[in-house]
Amino acid sequence: MALTAEKLVVAVAGMPGSGKSLAVETAKESGYEAVLMGDVVREEARRWGVEPNAQNIGSIMLELRRTEGASVIAKRCVPRITAASRSKVVVDGIRSLDEVEEFKKHFPKLVLMAIHSAPETRFQRLFRRRRSDDAEKWAVFHERDMRELSVGLGGALAMAEYVIVNEAPVEVVRRRIREVLGKVETEWTR
Repeated sequence: MALTAEKLVVAVAGMPGSGKSLAVETAKESGYEAVLMGDVVREEARRWGVEPNAQNIGSIMLELRRTEGASVIAKRCVPRITAASRSKVVVDGIRSLDEVEEFKKHFPKLVLMAIHSAPETRFQRLFRRRRSDDAEKWAVFHERDMRELSVGLGGALAMAEYVIVNEAPVEVVRRRIREVLGKVETEWTR
């Protein structure tokens, strides 16, 4: 399906462990280029010379927002999206409506998709995933959830045009993601 010269941007929001990576992986299989907002914070951790664990990543995220504004991560991702070689881009890691609005200034064909999973499901996924910023204890997991919600993630989730519940088998969820991407592409190519 041919898209216009403008970029179609599908921004994905979700709590930690909800399945944002599954959505991105599925979008990439459907011809999207991926931009990961978390990479901005992980790069900043390297620049600061700190370990990219849950506490440090969270602190850096909050400090960047405090010093450079609520949409700082989105602003830093705009050049990455612009430079993408493909006309369809999936952005992983929306944390607030400020970020959505920042992206919409540059990419009018932006659609917000939310991925939702129950807290226990998300905790188990993160525990199995074992990325450096994943929690191994419920208290740390809960603290991270509260931090994510404090920057506005709940508002972004509430305003999503599409919501995918990720509690079914992976192939069922992948099929649903592909269906949503198909609807989005059809809508924006009219």
